[in-house]
Amino acid sequence: MKLYFSPGACSLCPHIVLREAGLDFEIERVDFATKKTGSGADYATINPNGYVPALDLGDGEILTEVAAIVQYIADQRPASQLVPTPGTLERARLHEWLAFIGTELHKAYSPLFSPKTPEEYKAVVREGLGKRLEYVARKLEGKTFLMGDHFTVADAYLFTVISWGKYVGVPLDPWPTLVDYAARIKARPTVQAAMAAERAKPAA
Repeated sequence: MKLYFSPGACSLCPHIVLREAGLDFEIERVDFATKKTGSGADYATINPNGYVPALDLGDGEILTEVAAIVQYIADQRPASQLVPTPGTLERARLHEWLAFIGTELHKAYSPLFSPKTPEEYKAVVREGLGKRLEYVARKLEGKTFLMGDHFTVADAYLFTVISWGKYVGVPLDPWPTLVDYAARIKARPTVQAAMAAERAKPAA
């Protein structure tokens, strides 16, 4: 398998999950300025939407979208407990978290990175994010991870997204629970390894 990524993007999430699952894979960086991959390929031929992540399964199939990719990866190694058993309430709860992170957090951060977004609108976005982060902080009280005692793909996604706050004026300081949570996830060897590998991988 090959994961197409860009440093600092949401592709860090499936990168972490691949390492947690212990699967064999390689990574290839995408340069959004040139629209090329590290090997010189036109990224549009890999993912026509133009964004990361994309996971090449090695058999001609390309999988895109964070929630789909991480569940596929985790299902390859059930013993990793990165996702609950299909058909259970716990699996539905995982879907619930992935949907919440993707729609209520991930997409909310996006306009804050754009220089074209009016400052007045950014203030509204930050206020809305604050309410969502307050909700997550309450849900994490008394828990090690989002789903309880086990690290899941939802934790990889949440960590990736809330890490963006320091770059766009949404620090985690108002929520000590989130500060502790982020530090706990960041300390995992797989997370450290993924972040280091992405820093070291040159662009095209």
